[in-house]
Amino acid sequence: MKQNDDARVRLCDDGKYRWVYEMNMLTNPTIFLTVFKIFLYIILAGWLIFGTFLYLIHGDFEGFLDMSKGMLVALAIMAGLTLLGVLFLALLYGGKYVVLFEMDEQEIKHIQLPRQVKKAQAISLITTLVGLAAKKPTAAGAGLLASGKTSSTSEYAHVRRVIPRRSLHLIKVNQLLNKNQIYVPEEDFDFVYDFIKSRCKNAK
Repeated sequence: MKQNDDARVRLCDDGKYRWVYEMNMLTNPTIFLTVFKIFLYIILAGWLIFGTFLYLIHGDFEGFLDMSKGMLVALAIMAGLTLLGVLFLALLYGGKYVVLFEMDEQEIKHIQLPRQVKKAQAISLITTLVGLAAKKPTAAGAGLLASGKTSSTSEYAHVRRVIPRRSLHLIKVNQLLNKNQIYVPEEDFDFVYDFIKSRCKNAK
């Protein structure tokens, strides 16, 4: 899938690389998988704890089987609820998740933009930040960066794993208690991955 050149990774006057990524929430399974994994880990943890109690301590194999069946039912329910939640979120966002990324020598930041901010608007302000229309960032550009609803920052020094998922245009940058998801245009995937990987000295 080709990306418009305006959407590619660009070096701004302040020394940071920035780009905007627009993800189709109806075709990209990343959000669904991320949320569902949380429920999966919680249910599996409960199954291991109580299953060990029932089977190893009390020898109740029948109870263990019943609980295992209940776990599968719970997983199916959670999968359905997660799917409905993602579809509802996609409806609110018009089917598109627009996110801004900032990357420099110390860290990379994932900034979720408000749902009313469209990709074209974000790219236009990034163009200004790059310095094509001015020598330094404008108030409008600074306003965009401050408008992010939520953000997730990964400091390279604390990153433990960098996992590429090229088919999803995704690079997972994981710290101990912070798992960041970096979406990258196809044309810039190798550049961003190598940039991050080379600076995460403690990553496996």
